[in-house]
Amino acid sequence: MKQLIDELSVFGIECTEAQADLLIKDLELVIEKNKVVNLTRIVALRDAVTLHLVDSLVPLGTKAFKPSNRLRFLDIGTGAGFPGIPLAIMTGMNGLFIDSVGKKVNAVNDFIDQLGLFNCSAMAIRAEELALKEPASFDYVTARAVAQSNVIIEYSAPLLKFGGQLVLEKANLTEEELQNANYASQVCGLTRVSCETLELPRDLGHREILIYEKDHESRIKLPRSNGMAKNRPLIPKK
Repeated sequence: MKQLIDELSVFGIECTEAQADLLIKDLELVIEKNKVVNLTRIVALRDAVTLHLVDSLVPLGTKAFKPSNRLRFLDIGTGAGFPGIPLAIMTGMNGLFIDSVGKKVNAVNDFIDQLGLFNCSAMAIRAEELALKEPASFDYVTARAVAQSNVIIEYSAPLLKFGGQLVLEKANLTEEELQNANYASQVCGLTRVSCETLELPRDLGHREILIYEKDHESRIKLPRSNGMAKNRPLIPKK
């Protein structure tokens, strides 16, 4: 708990002991469940504190991300529940966490139940399918280590409310990926409002936090059919 509180404080993120206790319990549940369901390759608790919990929460230290408990967010490709569960614990936002792998979703719902969280749930569904069921329903969309930025932008656009934001965390952002992301955002109705660079504690990684806001209409009909965002991504014509 002390490690977690201290590392978050480096980014100006205040974490109470009660929040830290829940966050550590979540991490312990993930590591235990990982013995029977493949959720993570990071099982050393000290490293997992940084690479799962702190890494999930560093967007809270940026200037543009301003969550509140009145808002609703979607975590795309949640995996073991990161960053969804930590963000729900720290912000009080209502969260929906989606993943295409049913075993992972079942595990995440089990974690939510054991932690006593009433503000979030997980669902096995594709982003394109959810966009048809709940269009323009979320104030924030989050994604961490899921896919190329332009793909996530396309997934997010039809799910965000007008004025809502995509909070995208990347480890190694190339100039080509950034250019493709900027193109996709223009096509899909989003504008980049923030790009902040940071380093995780103990030299455990470089991060770029990109925030895009939905502020204009998409030039194309979204969502496209399942798989098109990934298989035929939006890229500028050469």
